[in-house]
Amino acid sequence: MADHKHGSMNTDVQEKTFAGFVKASTWVAGVSIGILIFLAIFNS
Repeated sequence: MADHKHGSMNTDVQEKTFAGFVKASTWVAGVSIGILIFLAIFNS
């Protein structure tokens, strides 16, 4: 078994994936809030 060195793993792919997840979550939250505001204004 290879020796493990703490902090030596390349995490570029994981960081890019997480950044994409945060960006997508932000967009979904924004669109959801926009839809709720639209419904609140025009559904009366």
